Amino acid sequence: MSEQLTLYLHKLSPYSQKIEIALIEANAPYKGHHVDLSNKPEWFTSIVNPVGKVPAVAYGGPIVDPENPSPLSTKIAESSVILEFLADLYPDSGLLPKDLVLRAKVRFFNDATTKHLEGPFYDFVIGRGSYENVVKGIEFVQGLLEEGKDFAVGDHYTIADACISPCLARLKVVTETDIGKFPVGMGSKLGEELKGPKFTEFTKYVDRMLERQSLKQTYDKEALITYFKTVFMRAQ
Repeated sequence: MSEQLTLYLHKLSPYSQKIEIALIEANAPYKGHHVDLSNKPEWFTSIVNPVGKVPAVAYGGPIVDPENPSPLSTKIAESSVILEFLADLYPDSGLLPKDLVLRAKVRFFNDATTKHLEGPFYDFVIGRGSYENVVKGIEFVQGLLEEGKDFAVGDHYTIADACISPCLARLKVVTETDIGKFPVGMGSKLGEELKGPKFTEFTKYVDRMLERQSLKQTYDKEALITYFKTVFMRAQ
């Protein structure tokens, strides 16, 4: 039995979702606590994460009210660090392969997809990045996928899949709704391009990840669309 783990998260944060997905895939017990990022409580920034970002976890120590974290628990922040921590905490989960080469491939996949897809895609959505960079990123990710394999690396779900899945879910929303601060129609155009034969392997992988119960349990599509409409409402 591992020690208590409290996850501080925001339900619309893709970085929080990465951690929840990994916890569910590991069948790990945890307590989730929503943090209002627009009105961060003083106890969160003073005790849990001075940077004020989610996700963050409090691990170990006594079971307490999440809003009164124990000084005996270890506080860990940054989604990439937490993902590796969970993989080490639950070694039998397969979140990181035991094979050293495959472990390196998982870490490379995480680093590469964060740089080549996640960053360019979120920049595109907020109107600071180009359509072409998103397409290049998708091409790069597809090049990392092994033909005939269900997962990003090897034959088992790993933190590589957990890391990219929230971005894939948001990519799906943008291509279906055309919501974003990019020129009207560019989101839909991306969706049409992804339907072409050039991106068959990528779209198959996206569909597999979006069908995982771990993603469905941590993802409120309608709430995300409502949020996007609020944030990215175009002037009429």
